[in-house]
Amino acid sequence: MTFSPALEEKFARILTIYPPGRQRSAVVPMLLYAQDEIGHVSQEVIDEIAHRVGIAPMQVDEVIGYYSMLHRKPLGKYHVQVCTNICCLLVGGQSLLEHASKTLGIGNKQVTADGLFSLEEVECMGACSWAPAIQVNYDFHHKVTPERLDRLIEDIRKAQGTKQVS
Repeated sequence: MTFSPALEEKFARILTIYPPGRQRSAVVPMLLYAQDEIGHVSQEVIDEIAHRVGIAPMQVDEVIGYYSMLHRKPLGKYHVQVCTNICCLLVGGQSLLEHASKTLGIGNKQVTADGLFSLEEVECMGACSWAPAIQVNYDFHHKVTPERLDRLIEDIRKAQGTKQVS
């Protein structure tokens, strides 16, 4: 499998960071970078990374099973994660998730028909003091209200030139 030249360069650099015999430590960052480029972690990505770090594909697969931020299916261009851990839950996290689901017209771990948004309920974003929290791709948003979520989604739609799904 061939990745973009920029990603190939990152992979080469990552593999030099770890001492001989410890390249398996590069699996998580390589998976994250590949997922960002491809949109998910396919079997082809698993096989390629396993080959590059010198481990069995099953070992890479086990890593994917452990880390919830790694996804086997394509996500939306904007992946909305809503925290429902205890602190967020106590200040409206579950209601916020339900509102996001209704607003986007999709359920947990689903993608909108246009591929623009995906939604996921997650545990603890480490933002308990600023609950409820959401993350859109790598951008965190704290003390999110349904109205603030609506504005965020609308701003993304406007920037993409799309309209709200009814």
